[in-house]
Amino acid sequence: MYDGPVKFGPYIGRDFYQRPCLEVAAEMVGLILLRRMPDGQLLAGQIVEVEAYLGRGQDPASHAHRGETPRNQSMFGPPGRLYVYRSYGIHACANLVCEPTGTGAAVLLRAVEPLVGIEQMRRNRSLAPDSPPKLIAAGPVRLTQAFAIGPEQDGRAVARGQPLALRRPPPQLEEFATTRCPRIGISKAVSRPYRFCANDNRHLSKPIPTRRARSMRPTPRSSG
Repeated sequence: MYDGPVKFGPYIGRDFYQRPCLEVAAEMVGLILLRRMPDGQLLAGQIVEVEAYLGRGQDPASHAHRGETPRNQSMFGPPGRLYVYRSYGIHACANLVCEPTGTGAAVLLRAVEPLVGIEQMRRNRSLAPDSPPKLIAAGPVRLTQAFAIGPEQDGRAVARGQPLALRRPPPQLEEFATTRCPRIGISKAVSRPYRFCANDNRHLSKPIPTRRARSMRPTPRSSG
């Protein structure tokens, strides 16, 4: 848990998202997700788990695989924007659009380690005040509930000055090793190693599998 002052690094700009989806996903682990609530309260957490979904018809598990529709239109929009959809028509899941406009690639936010505004996140999730921190945002639906991300934010930019933004972490949180492994909760292209997780982090939605996983050393992060 981060106990220091709220002083994070630079904001992530649009250039960060214009690169190949797998590169963006790998570097998104460790970044800080910020949410400014309508009343001005700040929520923040460190991203610990994401999944990449490729565009251009390359990924059968992607919502973009069969082309653009009214439902997935935001996924084909400019990079650095939200693609929010309802899972099973009920729960919201949030993705960040990558690559050039028209590609249809995005990164699903799967889990965040809460850092700031934890009590508000619990209230957003209707959790008890003493509920374990892992229950707050470990999983794509829990994450959107904790950060109050709904379908009404579909297509909105994730940037400085917006309700949602990404920033670099403070020095004491900046680097940790990650693991690349197969995605979970899908029925197509299940063996593709497009899930990226922070090693040994208790806030993951599901444990890292012992097979078909590949550890990745921390690498210098691109500016953006």
